[in-house]
Amino acid sequence: MAKKILIIEDEISIAELEKDYLELSGFTVVMKHDGLTGEAEALGNDYDLIILDVMLPGTDGFDILANIRSEKNTPIIMVTAKKEDIDKIRGLGLGADDYMTKPFSPSELVARVKAHLTRYERLVGENASAFNGRNKKAELVIRGLKINKDSRQVWVDGEEKSLTSKEYELLLFLAEHPNKVFTKEELFKQIWELDAAGDNATVTVHIKKIREKIEYNTAKPQYIETVWGVGYRFKV
Repeated sequence: MAKKILIIEDEISIAELEKDYLELSGFTVVMKHDGLTGEAEALGNDYDLIILDVMLPGTDGFDILANIRSEKNTPIIMVTAKKEDIDKIRGLGLGADDYMTKPFSPSELVARVKAHLTRYERLVGENASAFNGRNKKAELVIRGLKINKDSRQVWVDGEEKSLTSKEYELLLFLAEHPNKVFTKEELFKQIWELDAAGDNATVTVHIKKIREKIEYNTAKPQYIETVWGVGYRFKV
């Protein structure tokens, strides 16, 4: 069955171009052209991935993102004409899986859609294997931090912390490779499975958000350490 993609985009010509390229790649595509109907469609129906514009009539794209994330883990790619880093940081902080700045090539969009769907399917498959008893290390415990791979839950000193899908994946990857230094480019390629060129801010924002949730003192992190000039490592 073809994967279903929802495009929430008020510029009809752009939405139709995205739709054409995605359909040529075998996807089923639904378009909505204002914030209110787009949000209702996203919350009321199941989609494999959502492409969400930031500037929309009816309601703000960031508000839609936050409302979707409160209920669903569906991969979301945000798009915008704005080039300011603060918008990208805000979108990623609210739980967007990716962020693209207009203009971009439709073929790049299709590549990113495929990459996110592939990773999401693999994670779902890994979780299913864990519940079937094939994952021997379903729980990681590092000092006061506990990560349950079956339920994708994280606790610090017994208090559950709410992480977005990408925050969880990044934390888990680092925790499963302790004391090894990874560059931002390596982490982006591993977690987002895309070319990291120009996307270092994505990793930086996610590391910052993770630290805010799991570290006792973000200025002196005990788990995720910055190796200046290189990248990050998880300390054990």
